[in-house]
Amino acid sequence: MPNTAVSETKPGTSKAGFNQILWLALTLTPGLGPTRSRRLVEFLGGVEEVFKATLTELEAAGLPVAAAQALATGRSIELAQDELAKAAAAGIRTVTLDDPEYPPELRQIYDPPPVLYVRGNVAALSSPGIAMVGTRHPTPYGMGMAERLACDLAARNLVIFSGLARGVDTFAHRGAISGKGKTVAVLGTGVDVVYPKENSRLAEQIISLGGALVSEFALGTFAAPQNFPIRNRIISGISFGVLVVEAAEYSGTRITARCALEQNREVFAVPGNVTNKNSWGPNTLIKQGAKLVATWEDVWEELPANVRLTLTPDQGGESPTGQTASLFEEPSLSPHEKKIYRVLKADEAQHLDEIIEKLEPELSSSEIFAALFELELSGKVKQLPGKNFVRSF
Repeated sequence: MPNTAVSETKPGTSKAGFNQILWLALTLTPGLGPTRSRRLVEFLGGVEEVFKATLTELEAAGLPVAAAQALATGRSIELAQDELAKAAAAGIRTVTLDDPEYPPELRQIYDPPPVLYVRGNVAALSSPGIAMVGTRHPTPYGMGMAERLACDLAARNLVIFSGLARGVDTFAHRGAISGKGKTVAVLGTGVDVVYPKENSRLAEQIISLGGALVSEFALGTFAAPQNFPIRNRIISGISFGVLVVEAAEYSGTRITARCALEQNREVFAVPGNVTNKNSWGPNTLIKQGAKLVATWEDVWEELPANVRLTLTPDQGGESPTGQTASLFEEPSLSPHEKKIYRVLKADEAQHLDEIIEKLEPELSSSEIFAALFELELSGKVKQLPGKNFVRSF
């Protein structure tokens, strides 16, 4: 019996809209992942041919019975039409693999998602950008480096791609916003489900400043643990390279770095304190050949020449203090501030009493209080709860 789903759907629908429904129907078919969907389309000679195939032909192509029946009976198309109606009502775009707006970098990977759901600026997905990833539990040093590097790179019109997770991802997105640039969050949920909840306001800022939220998962998909490693291939695949800030030995960041290598993307890493477990990931990557990053220039010089020429830096969008992110620079400070700054660390908080004890022979407590206050005002030092202090960078 011939499959009538295509002929029943096509009247009144544009060719692009029709293909969009068919690709979406594939993704909503049980038992079909991105790779199997693409292979099925290639095997039968086009996405439209999949829906013209009979049940027998679909089963002969190696599909599970449930998947073949959903395609042959038109059930998958019904699900797709309902999904598109929900997306349109929520202001969400769907971009399919054969759509001109599909990110060209992502199309090149081994298993590109057939459909992307997008909230915000679709064009941001195809703009030159770098992925920034790392641990969900960064040190103050990791937070500062992620935010400053993202700020300095976004100020030069490089899109910052990350995953909106707690930790390094959050500070990468915030840094891009501080640099008045664009950032894209690749979610492990539906684009209508922000996870974690505390990043809801950040998600809206991303969209309002010309960035986007993107996901391959259907609307309403909750934060299932298995979804996050799956989405990591998109974070790396949509970028020209991946920058790892902090990551423990066993972490999702390692998956993203491995995806980047498999996708022939550049891998960058910010070195860290060898005594800190979060430094294991980036330090190991550097040993294996990743590019060591101390400032935004270390990333910039690796950009293809044609990409650099298209990125015109905005004026006044750099790091808030006027200093770019660096492991090595010591900012211009007064003599008292320099002494305190040299005692403080970026990856380990120190209590006020400990600072006073170390500097007691050289500075009085009142001089230390005054210098710490000035360092805080200039953004070079942060005070944490309990009168603990760390370098901001």
